[in-house]
Amino acid sequence: MHHRNVLVSTRQPELAHKLKNIFSNMDVEVRYVTAPILAALEELGSCEFDLIVLDGDRETLTEIGRVEKALFEDDAPSLFIIVPPEQLATLRLPVRLQHDFITRSALDIEYQVRLHQLLWPGEEAGSADFVRVGSLTLNLATYQVKVDGTTLDLTYLEYALLAFLITHPGRTYSRDALLRRVWGFEYYGGSRTVDVHVRRVRSKLGPDLAGHLETVRGVGYLWNM
Repeated sequence: MHHRNVLVSTRQPELAHKLKNIFSNMDVEVRYVTAPILAALEELGSCEFDLIVLDGDRETLTEIGRVEKALFEDDAPSLFIIVPPEQLATLRLPVRLQHDFITRSALDIEYQVRLHQLLWPGEEAGSADFVRVGSLTLNLATYQVKVDGTTLDLTYLEYALLAFLITHPGRTYSRDALLRRVWGFEYYGGSRTVDVHVRRVRSKLGPDLAGHLETVRGVGYLWNM
């Protein structure tokens, strides 16, 4: 992989902290700005950056066309837009830039995969994209789980739940915490849906691996390596 330069525009400390953790495992240099993106681009330019991460509130999303115009040139950076779930219905994406978007409440794993694809398009997943537990292999780049070489037929939420617990081993998470971290803040269903998904994941893992996904009575669930 090659070193990349990234510009992040956000006024939310919590999101900036989340992105710092995600980028800490990548070969990137990141600059964070809190000024409106058009003002930041006027001051900094875009030629030195390979990717611009844009925290899209309602006001910012109305400026996407102007942002695209400001960025568009032969060596234009890619654009990664972080969208509040309630703004998805009105989102208008660029047409002349390499881009991707994600909802603000998505898993860190999904951020990592999408950012990796924009920063290093076409490059194969590295060893850091794989987590192995016995006969199980979790591929963070392709959203696949294999057991003894056979791909499990998991829904996205089943995958996301399993991937979150496997990448946070030895720590117990309550149902409500899992709803926030896996389903997202916009999920309004009952917490018992976590139990349903855990049962489905265990049944698909098989008896040997299912034992790693432990129930902590009265608390929640953990992945025990």
